[in-house]
Amino acid sequence: MKNAIQGAQMLFVAFGALVLVPLLTGLDPNVALFGAGIGTLLFQLITRRSVPIFLASSFAFIAPIMYGVQAWGIAATMGGLMAAGTIYILLGAIIKVRGVAIVHRLLPPVVVGPVIMVIGLGLAPTAVNMALGRTGDGSAQLVEAQAALWISAISLLVTVGMSVFARGFFKLIPICAGIAAGYSTSLYFGVVSFVPVQQAAWFALPNFTFPEFNINAILFMIPVAIAPAVEHVGDMLAISNVTGKDYLKKPGLHRTIAGDGIATMAASFIGAPPNTTYSEVTGAVMLTKAFNPVIMTWAAVTAIILALVGKLGALLQTIPIPVMGGIMILLFGSIATVGLNTLIKNQVDLHKSRNLVIVAVTLVFGIGGMAFGIGDFSLQGVSLCGIVAIILNLVLPNDLGENHVVDNTQIEEHQ
Repeated sequence: MKNAIQGAQMLFVAFGALVLVPLLTGLDPNVALFGAGIGTLLFQLITRRSVPIFLASSFAFIAPIMYGVQAWGIAATMGGLMAAGTIYILLGAIIKVRGVAIVHRLLPPVVVGPVIMVIGLGLAPTAVNMALGRTGDGSAQLVEAQAALWISAISLLVTVGMSVFARGFFKLIPICAGIAAGYSTSLYFGVVSFVPVQQAAWFALPNFTFPEFNINAILFMIPVAIAPAVEHVGDMLAISNVTGKDYLKKPGLHRTIAGDGIATMAASFIGAPPNTTYSEVTGAVMLTKAFNPVIMTWAAVTAIILALVGKLGALLQTIPIPVMGGIMILLFGSIATVGLNTLIKNQVDLHKSRNLVIVAVTLVFGIGGMAFGIGDFSLQGVSLCGIVAIILNLVLPNDLGENHVVDNTQIEEHQ
């Protein structure tokens, strides 16, 4: 019983971020809950239930899913996401054969940093449009501008306040707190409609969407797997530090990353966002000392049960656009900052022409929306800049431009 209660608590910590992704991308939040539950159980099966971690909707895929749904529809986007899941499994096989070093060779900080920055900054206009009460592309005003600004500002300020000033358990649920505050403000302004909740059944199977396979959607999604794959390594190190066990050795990084991939494929198969290991839950594990993986089994079971409550999904879908917009401003800025921190923490020297070229081209291609196409096939955004960053890193010589870099101290000595 104690494990079940702790499991429900872990789900509550992940809940805000878990349902935020489907609400932003037009997917069904009940399907996302179901996908997170099934994904976590599959991850536990593959890792022999040895890691106390919960898997749920990945933020890295928000922009690609938004673009994919507009360009090819939900079913084809899910096909692309299943292909991204297979990349994790292939990466797991490569790590098993070649060791972890191959990840650092293919995806060093100079590649990963700018790609993560693009994922965050590429969504900045969407966040601002939604905060102002418009659709993500800014084409239509959904909520009156003045009311929208109040709602999004309160959502943002509460989320920031909880992230910075809250202590203990409350520090782990800033998104839930921001949604609650924004929703309350929306009720005050009278912009919430409860008609969908009244019409929804109490218990119903989620609206599963099964994948279709479209080569453009597949080639578009595959490179997006870069950022979450690297993030996964970081999350495994973090949970290892928290519990004092080395999960990179046992069950092994090849198993955990393959588990992530199979969880992503399973979620995408039913129309849910891709799964990734949740660092909020790692924080909760650290705080509560709940090191028993069985607790995460209960969190997964709770997610599946909640997914069958039709009125819950309908209630989540009544959350107005500006509430999401306010939280997205912080969220997408944070993603970009993680990318920047990757460059700083690993001391990537941007005086080296080689590094400067990789970062500069990746950022402009990604944020500027560079597209490359032949016939019906096209690559753009995160996918294109991810491929370009990997190619530049492999092709450019390590000593590129080093002879021409003049140290500032040398200039001062000559003056």
